[in-house]
Amino acid sequence: MADPSSYRPKPGQIPDSPGVYKFRDEHRRVIYVGKAKNLRQRLANYFQDLAALHPRTRTMVTTAASVEWTVVSTEVEALQLEYSWIKEFDPRFNVKYRDDKSYPYLAVTLNEEFPRVQVMRGAKKKGVRYFGPYGHAWAIRETVDLMLRVFPVRTCSAGVFKNAARTGRPCLLGYIGKCSAPCVGRVTPEEHRELAGDFCDFMAGRTGTYIRRLEKDMMAAAEEMEYERAARLRDDVEALKRAMEKSAVVLADATDADLIAVAEDELEAAVQIFHVRGGRVRGQRGWVTDKVENVDTSGLVEHALQQLYGEETGDSVPKEVLVPALPEDPDAVSQWLAGRRGSHVSLRIPQRGDKKDLMATVQRNAQQALGLHKTKRASDLTTRSRALEEITEALDLDTAPLRIECFDISHLQGDDVVASMVVFEDGLARKSEYRRFQIKGFEGQDDVRSMHEVIGRRFKRYLQEKERTGEWEETPAPTGPVPAPQTAPAVPAGPAAQADGVDTIPGAGTASVPDTTPDPDPEPREDDGRPKRFAYPPQLVVVDGGQPQVAAAKRALDELGIDDIAVCGLAKRLEEVWLPEDDDPVVLPRSSEGLYLLQRVRDEAHRFAITYQRAKRAKRIRSSPLDAVVGLGETRKQALIKHFGSVKKLKRATIDEICEVPGIGRRTAESVAVALASAAPATPAVNTATGEIIEDDDGGSTT
Repeated sequence: MADPSSYRPKPGQIPDSPGVYKFRDEHRRVIYVGKAKNLRQRLANYFQDLAALHPRTRTMVTTAASVEWTVVSTEVEALQLEYSWIKEFDPRFNVKYRDDKSYPYLAVTLNEEFPRVQVMRGAKKKGVRYFGPYGHAWAIRETVDLMLRVFPVRTCSAGVFKNAARTGRPCLLGYIGKCSAPCVGRVTPEEHRELAGDFCDFMAGRTGTYIRRLEKDMMAAAEEMEYERAARLRDDVEALKRAMEKSAVVLADATDADLIAVAEDELEAAVQIFHVRGGRVRGQRGWVTDKVENVDTSGLVEHALQQLYGEETGDSVPKEVLVPALPEDPDAVSQWLAGRRGSHVSLRIPQRGDKKDLMATVQRNAQQALGLHKTKRASDLTTRSRALEEITEALDLDTAPLRIECFDISHLQGDDVVASMVVFEDGLARKSEYRRFQIKGFEGQDDVRSMHEVIGRRFKRYLQEKERTGEWEETPAPTGPVPAPQTAPAVPAGPAAQADGVDTIPGAGTASVPDTTPDPDPEPREDDGRPKRFAYPPQLVVVDGGQPQVAAAKRALDELGIDDIAVCGLAKRLEEVWLPEDDDPVVLPRSSEGLYLLQRVRDEAHRFAITYQRAKRAKRIRSSPLDAVVGLGETRKQALIKHFGSVKKLKRATIDEICEVPGIGRRTAESVAVALASAAPATPAVNTATGEIIEDDDGGSTT
């Protein structure tokens, strides 16, 4: 590992001009390329105290052995040179978007004497007009098949074209009217090129002109009683409309724009692009990248723009580019894009209307792409095995953690404090084992104390199950010092020992519901052959948090006399792994599959906890005094509210009046009256604009 001070340039040597810099390793390989408005200020950031650097930046500067720079006159030149060097040197510490497939384009070869319409993949060629990219090649062929009725452009290969010209017979498409047959001279090269130009104009979004022209010709043919020609033109119009329907209108103002969205976590990022032409989505594509450098959303957007338009010119660069965050220097990027297009390009964040709504759709696609990528990566057996091996080695475990349990605390400003427990076995989520908890030992916000309570309750239940099944053997009392208690009865029992289980887990079916009453000394039950709740111990407990949460979890296990379960914490800010009684964290390599698995476990626990917390809060907000009436279901609640109009009016009703509601007997009416009488008075509604209490129809304030 190199010391950055060994190759740090003297401050006076670095110019304060715009430029591009390269870090090289000891073998002179370029490992990182960056640009800066002010080279002196930017490079100084890399040579500060290593402890103050982001872990990824620290890894880069300690891998490097030298730094060099090139001064340019403008920031736009710096952007272009940075892109060129990244393409040339492929530096390992730069963000590089990778794609899992080659997207097909609809291409028109305008560089040939007789332009051809075809599906193309790979690098773009000069003189070829491209439309797309499309998700599937069959989507292109369906569109082309519909449009060849109106624009019978050549689609055959060079070999077929030459053979038809030699024999004087066109191919089948020429006979059925879906090719103008330039191979046998039915049209001149100029007429065929004009057809190809019309085809390109229609694909570029200028659709209204052709449809109106065809409809006008159709009406003229009908007036002249050329009904066959009119019918053919009618079918041509329908074909073009069907081709247009394959790409729905998303922007009513016929905008030409590209929309870019980014979904990211600490390790990876996914980028999705929608290509909108003439107000219609003409193509979609996406990439996934490892975040090998310390880069935020703005930096990811800038890299995506370079990847998209670095080799594009003319109309391939749209008039408008919509992004979720502006690059660090939006003016320079806009100028660079304008240079690629040859005219002004608007680079902005959509704030309202249809464009903002469409951006939300692109963002959802990016989130799904990132989730799908993670799922594919996690489902690989070899990858999971390597992840478990790396965790075993990094945490110095005796065996691989085949069962990992992760705990997370969730609340809203100290209210509705809950916790989650998720289980991963052999690197895969086991959702039927998920559990959720309500914090019962105290009120208020204290994540450390909450973590201690939840870990204690979970493993007390484990010890109870272990004792019930007879896995422990009674041993004579030792004559020496009394060791830490090893049996469940030594654990304090009470409400804090209860676990609130999962009723239903989305996508995972129904799980068993734990008891909701204290059970400090459970009676033996007949074994039905199914695994009991909390019966299996994990090899590793992961908590969402740093040193305080880890210490609390370890203390809870020590109080129960459990010393054979490893504990660690994953701090979200820098993805550091904390171990009990260690002052320094374990920093796994960012490319580590072990770190990736721990991150997935932690994120799943967070998702499960916050879902439960939100549901609990929503249920509390929707609660009604009628909920306290035993035996009163939703149907009869609705009948009462519908009959009286509101809970307030129901509260003022007599028992006899309540009995008038269909389905409500006198005993139920008495229970309703008692419940409403004992309920706390509702807080009056206030008009936030005027401060006045809002009154209902009968003089009372509404609630």
